[in-house]
Parts: sequence; structure tokens; C-alpha cells
Amino acid sequence: MSLGGILGWAESHPALIWWLVVFSAFTFVASIIAVPWMLVRIPSDYFAHGRVHPMLFSEYHPVARAILVFARNLLGLALVAAGVAMLVLPGQGVLTIVAGIILLHFPGKDRLVRWIICRPPVLASVNWVRGRAGHAPLQI
Repeated sequence: MSLGGILGWAESHPALIWWLVVFSAFTFVASIIAVPWMLVRIPSDYFAHGRVHPMLFSEYHPVARAILVFARNLLGLALVAAGVAMLVLPGQGVLTIVAGIILLHFPGKDRLVRWIICRPPVLASVNWVRGRAGHAPLQI
């Protein structure tokens, strides 16, 4: 598709372009607020020593637990989608994807999150955010 074709398409869909701009601005501001807040809430030993994490919301009634796990997964999926969008739009794409994956509940999640967080650029970014907030760096 040529540049003229893209510009023609954009001119013929002004409402869609407007909504993309609004979505981009919203996800940019939300990521600046939410992602650092979530990253500093991770215990510094969360990834240390192959720690086993307790079942989500185990102290709640089974119906309430199912609703809470569903809501958490929905938020996690939204963050992953926003993070993928922020890879090309303004925002903290990789950190938002990591935060979304941490919220999701699926088999093999701990291994995947540990693999992602152990990447030197990701770990450096996460620890930089934690350091700015006065929290200890993550122990791997």
C-alpha cells in the first residue's frame, strides 16, 4: 500500500483515526500511572528460589474466587493488548506486556514470566522503576 493510499484511507475514516488517537493518549497516560504502581508492588523475592505462589484468592468463596480470577485475567489481557499496541504507539509497551502477563493466570505462567524478567533490558527497566520508587531491586 502506498503512502497516498494510506493517507486516502485515513482521510476516509476520520472517526476511526480520532478514536485511535484518543486510545493512544489514554493508554499512554494509564501506562505511566499503572505500570510503575504494579511493578513496585511485586515483592523483591517474587522470582527468587523458585518460590511457589499460593492459589489466587484461595480465602474467598469459590464463586467470588472465579469472578475475581476472571476480572484479573480480563485486566491482564487488556494490559497485554495495550502493551502490544504501545510497541508502535506512545507508551511503555514491554513493561505493560510484562505487567499484564503477571496478572494473567495460565499454566506455565511462572516459567514464562521468569524468562521474560531475566532478560537484561527488562530486568534493568523494572529495577530502575523500583529504584525510583525507593523499593529494592528484584532478586532473580
